[in-house]
Amino acid sequence: MKKILLTITFFSLSFFSYANDQYDAQLNNLFNQLKSTGSSIAAKEIETKIWKMWTTHPSEESLTNLLAKGSYYMSQNQLTSAHNVFSKAIELDPKWAEAWNKRATVLYLMGNYELSQNDIDEVLKLEKRHFGALSGQGMVQTALKNYQKAIDSYVEAHKVYPAMKTPLIMIEKLQVLIQQESI
Repeated sequence: MKKILLTITFFSLSFFSYANDQYDAQLNNLFNQLKSTGSSIAAKEIETKIWKMWTTHPSEESLTNLLAKGSYYMSQNQLTSAHNVFSKAIELDPKWAEAWNKRATVLYLMGNYELSQNDIDEVLKLEKRHFGALSGQGMVQTALKNYQKAIDSYVEAHKVYPAMKTPLIMIEKLQVLIQQESI
């Protein structure tokens, strides 16, 4: 019986490892396409596929549903409820970058910029190419009046997702703010 349980455990872990490898390969492929496409329409389609992967938990449908529930609360401006749901998702899987990203967004909307930045740091530890978190970090750092840090975040977002227009617009606006403050 013990041998059977060990065999089942081994095959389960092997399948999970294979699924993770497939997930990583697909995501890497999408990021390579995102970086190299010259078409803003194609880039938007690739972005949509990346968001779909990020917001779908790789192994637990219940966590995908939990994230959707929190997103619904956020869309209804029920920020405390959204925060609680995203915190629960993080508790259940602290290695799921999108749960951290969603909570960072809620914290930003609640005006808790330092806590939002802490969650963004966790997102970027798990997924350094998370252009949503990089852009969010730019917004947080702008709110904290750390304009050069905000610019740095937008530069990184632009490197990951060259067709995204917001980083370039924000970099220009922030450079103007820095110039105005130095006068």
